[in-house]
Amino acid sequence: MCGRFAQYQGLVDYLRELDAEQDVISGYDNVPIGRYNVAPGSRVLILHNADNGLRIDPCHWGWAPFWATGKRPAPINARVETVTTGKFFKALWPQGRALVMADGWYEWVPDPQDPKRKQPYFIRLKSQAPMFMAALAEVRTGLGPHEGDGFVIITAASDEGMVDIHDRRPLVLGPADARAWIDPDLGAEQAERLARERCLPVEAFEWFPVAKDVGNVRNEGAELIAMLDTNPETLSPASQLPPRPRGS
Repeated sequence: MCGRFAQYQGLVDYLRELDAEQDVISGYDNVPIGRYNVAPGSRVLILHNADNGLRIDPCHWGWAPFWATGKRPAPINARVETVTTGKFFKALWPQGRALVMADGWYEWVPDPQDPKRKQPYFIRLKSQAPMFMAALAEVRTGLGPHEGDGFVIITAASDEGMVDIHDRRPLVLGPADARAWIDPDLGAEQAERLARERCLPVEAFEWFPVAKDVGNVRNEGAELIAMLDTNPETLSPASQLPPRPRGS
């Protein structure tokens, strides 16, 4: 995952898909969020559990434990293969499980003839329904942001097919598994099994080229997710896409 995604629907739209509308205790409306180019370091609305129930709060995209801050940029992603066992995210696992609501994400595919030139692709569910990315977060609720708060999106290996776009992808869960992921009664062992086994398959997604304007974080708007070529053959499968160079 290269680190950009879209979150443009209204909160009620996401919660309706999740079937969790009645469970959220923080206030929300259905004004479209309208973010088509969410970048690392920005504050993003996420779903997480607080002491008194499920909440929606803005949170910084990127997190590092206190002992690692300042040494390098805070990670924005965490690998599902190591996130539950490594010491880096120990403070977040398993009680910091959260969901990032999204409508798709972007990846950049290098040109086989010139690796410095990259074509952005937008990846979404074929159904175009909202998606839920598994995350870990530290969020302290209150009137303003707290130093040290942040979240990371969990990534899984791309299966055959999507690997031509990128060798990692966000851990996207279906609505039932997403609800289970943020259920505080779900044990750590069960949550780890869910993360390793329940990522939606490649067949659930489609991807297509979009304008390079998305590369500039200052650009926003629905035009960023418009398909460059309306020819249906530019959609997945990956056989239609340029091959990903080895080692990239």
